[in-house]
Amino acid sequence: MTNTLPDIMGGLLLVAGAAFLLLGSLGLVRMPDLYNRIQAGTKATTLGTLLTLAGTAFLQPSWSLKLLLIGLFILLTNPISSQVMARAAHRMGIEKSLLNRVDHLADDTGEKP
Repeated sequence: MTNTLPDIMGGLLLVAGAAFLLLGSLGLVRMPDLYNRIQAGTKATTLGTLLTLAGTAFLQPSWSLKLLLIGLFILLTNPISSQVMARAAHRMGIEKSLLNRVDHLADDTGEKP
């Protein structure tokens, strides 16, 4: 069994994607408040999923177009949905951690949680 360059690249991208997904899940546990958890989960899972899709594209080139469309969908929806969730939580008055000293959203919109 010979390892070709696409197989090696695919495996490395899959491992990197899995590592980012693991770090994102650790961020969900370790971050102090909802807003930091949303940020950690969104950034890490977006990058981890995109790396996993890229690794799969290297291993299964015939799936590349479908994987590209899935990646574009994730790239567009993950950040927008996390922003909407954070804004809704802010409007509901969910408390932020005492470690967060600045509330730029309240400053920009005049909203007070």
